[in-house]
Amino acid sequence: MTVTMERFLEWKILPRLMMVVMTLMYIRVIEWGISLDDLSTQQSAMISVVSGAMTGTIAVSYTHLTLPTIYSV
Repeated sequence: MTVTMERFLEWKILPRLMMVVMTLMYIRVIEWGISLDDLSTQQSAMISVVSGAMTGTIAVSYTHLTLPTIYSV
C-alpha cells in the first residue's frame, strides 16, 4: 500500500488532472465570451476573473510540477 501511494504521488496525477480540467473550463469560458454579441460589464468581468485564475493556476502548476516535493527527501 505504501509503495502504491508513493508511486501515485510521484506521478503527480492529481495536479495534472486539475490542470487539464482548468484548461478545458478556460476554453469554454472564452468560447462563451466570443459567442456573445454584446458583452456587459459583468460578463467581461467574469472572463477577466477566469483568465486571472488560469494565470495563477499555470504558475502554481508549473512550480509544483518542476520543483522537488517535500516527499522526495
